[in-house]
Amino acid sequence: MFSGIVAVVGKVRAREPRGGDLRLEFDGADAVVAGCSVGDSIAVNGVCLTAVTIADRAFAADISSETIARTTLGTLELGSRVNLESPLRAGQPISGHFVSGHVDATARVLHLHEDARALRLEIELPAELAPYVVSKGSIAVDGVSLTVNQVLADRFGVAIIPHTRERTIIGGYRPGTIVNLEADLLARYLRSLLAPGWDAV
Repeated sequence: MFSGIVAVVGKVRAREPRGGDLRLEFDGADAVVAGCSVGDSIAVNGVCLTAVTIADRAFAADISSETIARTTLGTLELGSRVNLESPLRAGQPISGHFVSGHVDATARVLHLHEDARALRLEIELPAELAPYVVSKGSIAVDGVSLTVNQVLADRFGVAIIPHTRERTIIGGYRPGTIVNLEADLLARYLRSLLAPGWDAV
């Protein structure tokens, strides 16, 4: 479990195809590997991965064919910048929102524009996520906990403050950038509980 507060931006140091899946190594991960051991979870662009090696400010993780198909991790190249977050531990404050690291969909950044010191983004809203995305609700974009400002039929909007722009990969987004999306867990559970036919007894 994560909170969507990125600890550090790292880079892909090694990329090794392995018979249909992939092993990636990430450098610059001091802030996440310091408290982690082999076998622990680390979020990479919002995807929960298992660290299989940890050494020299870096860690490696295996990327399954399922993860390659459902997220953007398979498109990462040597030198690609990534958002990294270590897992929540008991007693830690939840500064963002509960993020599982299980990506629901990928989507394109449609439009960006400056708004005072903020950066406004419009991102595609996949139909399967639409029921869980509401104005003033939460969504994780590449693992970053964001507040939804606007929801339209096929897109949603968020505002990126300077701190988030500087401390995550969002500052490098362009129209057409593909991002990982995870809907708010609480919204998903509430909708499931309120669905017709649900029996609480």
